[in-house]
Amino acid sequence: MGSVPQLAIIKGRTRAHKPAQLHALFEEIANTDSGKNVALIFEENGITRQLTYKELDTLTNSLARVISNKITANNIPRNLDGDYIVAVSMTPSDYLIVTLLAILKAGAAYLPLDPTFPKSRVEHILCEAKPAMVIFDEDFGNFLTTDKLSLKEFLNAGNEFPSSPLNENERQKHLKTDLAIVLYTSGSTGIPKGVRLHNAMIMNRLRWQFKTFPYANTESTCVFKTALTFVDSVSEIWGPLINGLSVLIIPKEVTQNPERLVSLLEKYKIERLVLVPSLLRSLLMYFDLHKEKQFLKRLKTWICSGETLVASLAQQFYKYFSISHHKLCNFYGSTEIMGDVTYQVISDIDQLNYQEKIPIGVPIDNTIVYILDPDYRPVKVGEVGELFVAGANLASGYVNGRDPDKFIENPLAVDPTYMKLYRTGDFARVEKGIILYEGRTDSQVKIRGHRVDLSEIEKTVNSIDGIEKGVVLCYKPGELNQTLLAFITTEASLNERQIERLLKEKLPSYMVPQVILLDDIPLLVNGKIDRQTLLKVYENSDGNNNDTVNFQVEIDYTGVTEGQMPAAKVLFETVASVLHKSARSSICVDANFYEIGGNSLNSIYTITSLNEKGYHISIGDFIAATDLGEILDRMSPDKQSFPTMMTQPPCYSAEPLQNDHKKDAIDMITSSFYQKADLEQWIITEIFEYDYADLLEKLWTPLVEAGLSFIVKTETGKSVGVALNFDGRDEPEVEVHSKLSIIFEFLESVEGSVRDTELPAGKGKILHSFMMATNSTLTPKENVAVIQFMEKEVIRVARCSSFEGIFTTNTNPLTQQLGTNIYSYRTYLDCQVNQYVASDGTKPFGLAPDSQRVLVQWKAV
Repeated sequence: MGSVPQLAIIKGRTRAHKPAQLHALFEEIANTDSGKNVALIFEENGITRQLTYKELDTLTNSLARVISNKITANNIPRNLDGDYIVAVSMTPSDYLIVTLLAILKAGAAYLPLDPTFPKSRVEHILCEAKPAMVIFDEDFGNFLTTDKLSLKEFLNAGNEFPSSPLNENERQKHLKTDLAIVLYTSGSTGIPKGVRLHNAMIMNRLRWQFKTFPYANTESTCVFKTALTFVDSVSEIWGPLINGLSVLIIPKEVTQNPERLVSLLEKYKIERLVLVPSLLRSLLMYFDLHKEKQFLKRLKTWICSGETLVASLAQQFYKYFSISHHKLCNFYGSTEIMGDVTYQVISDIDQLNYQEKIPIGVPIDNTIVYILDPDYRPVKVGEVGELFVAGANLASGYVNGRDPDKFIENPLAVDPTYMKLYRTGDFARVEKGIILYEGRTDSQVKIRGHRVDLSEIEKTVNSIDGIEKGVVLCYKPGELNQTLLAFITTEASLNERQIERLLKEKLPSYMVPQVILLDDIPLLVNGKIDRQTLLKVYENSDGNNNDTVNFQVEIDYTGVTEGQMPAAKVLFETVASVLHKSARSSICVDANFYEIGGNSLNSIYTITSLNEKGYHISIGDFIAATDLGEILDRMSPDKQSFPTMMTQPPCYSAEPLQNDHKKDAIDMITSSFYQKADLEQWIITEIFEYDYADLLEKLWTPLVEAGLSFIVKTETGKSVGVALNFDGRDEPEVEVHSKLSIIFEFLESVEGSVRDTELPAGKGKILHSFMMATNSTLTPKENVAVIQFMEKEVIRVARCSSFEGIFTTNTNPLTQQLGTNIYSYRTYLDCQVNQYVASDGTKPFGLAPDSQRVLVQWKAV
């Protein structure tokens, strides 16, 4: 007799769980002896902040009341799903987790908004999800349609409420489900969609983790390093906090720097880590750079998720770590199924020799995985079908009920727990009771752990004026040299870089493709796009033998001194070989490695390659460098100094303003004030970039002749800052005919009374710090360093010229903070920008938030 064919259905272990909410479990910990334990740890600028469970509990009680009372007092309705949602736009810090816990205690759900998201994406999310409010640490003008609270306002408001535990009637309530989190993910229709995660599904995932990968007695601290918009952040934050452990919050810039990340993991004796395979590869390469050391021996559990884990990477891992003391795990899932719904622990190194990709394993507790054919019938074991999931790990659908075809009735179940099926869009098969991933059924790929739908990118590409046709593909998805590509035809006078800049305004950075302009898009005989030919065009082109598109990397040695030329040839040729086709502009001293196509992974490749060629640079120095010129300065042929090199701030020098500085000065003033200034943003439609050039043309000769202004340069001679100063009682009269006159009329209105009544009379007494600007290529860290240098130099100029003090008007929060807290300027006037009434009776800055201020200040020297 023949045997009955075995069907591709695998069920996880069944476990009974009591209903629970994240905030309630946290409160239970806080109100025991564990309340004295440290809950949050955050290091910033050399200072470590800590909050115990009890401190975090009482603080968030007050803040939860702020949220709940604001909803009640303003009669804010639930959204269309019957949910109360609070959006959060904050960078990772202890205050971020404070905010999240307060939201949950208030009875609402939190919705992360990455501060780097383009305005259009934020507007879509806010319009669709309709959060009750947005809590933010920096307002980029994206929250105009929603009630909002700055972090400072939020924390201050908490002082007005009691810190005792909330009563149930003080909490808001969702209409349908016990919603906790809403995470937006790339949509198959080309529009991002929000996944509704409720407490029960989150707790099913966490309780499985606690039983399968329990916290060890020696494990006191865990890390939160994943972007809040990514589902893995849920287990990183809430897993430790409902078990009495400490959460170490790691900023994004540390995660991107293996040197700093490893140092922090060692310092806090971290024993488990969740990471995407590309980050694991970067860490292993970093280890290889330092063969004389042994890193992260305490880190026993390594969990890869978000991208395909290939066997070769697992082999590299076990060449460095012992399989008897370290676990490498492969987790599979998506936001709709709580991130992780199957798992595989690699326990047989020999098996890796016969595998290309690591299996995604078996289902977690209270879930069933089905491999189905197009008619929703289970395929046989060994056959490929589409992977569906049922059980306790399923989300409550999408915001506003979008894409209902993704969550369908399960025709194969009678148990109510499994009555819904989630369609993953992945192909898979079952072999020997283990699930193997076989790719996507649609246009979705994983980029840096984020699920990205190519149709969303393609829709954005085709929305740009002047684009005739755009086709977006992924070259070698899941592999090391994976690249997003946009093949475009256009009759407009747009080049590749211009189109990429436009896309950066509409898409998150990880979704911006490399643009390739073509004369036409190849078609198959049936009229459909020939995608394989497009990929071959990209793959086979080398800049020499392909007439369709040129990918040759241009190397420009302009600005390299004769003494640096040997090192520059090694550096530039290495960067060219690493970036190859992904290089987005010429390789030269002014090029920023990350802006021309570099990322955290290929930066490690570059450093490794330089090391092999006899040049050494620390990862911190490489990442911090503004451009390749600074990398060139920091490279050392002395290997002995390499392991202990520390990132030092670049050395700057000030040169009195001269005529040959004119172009650099105008460029910096224009980019700083037209693109980023705090006042100009409210009248940006009425002013133009050339207005600043016209203004400086009129002021230039008096500025140079006064001898009080200066330009700031790096050791390589690059201009990175400019400070324009006048004698406050001897300023040139200049007629401003552009709409910049609005700005100067406002400045005169706030400065005049202070200057005329409060400051010393006569020439040579007041140095007016008129304008400061920095180079637009600077990183935020370097921008602060240059501004600090200029502030100190202005003080030096004032003293050397025997002025009694410095007079300035600060419109920018950074310079306001530096002036007030660091350089002890005295504030004579602090006014609210949106209250200013111009001479024509209008309020030109009326749309500015109440928090935007201008400080008129004086510093005696």
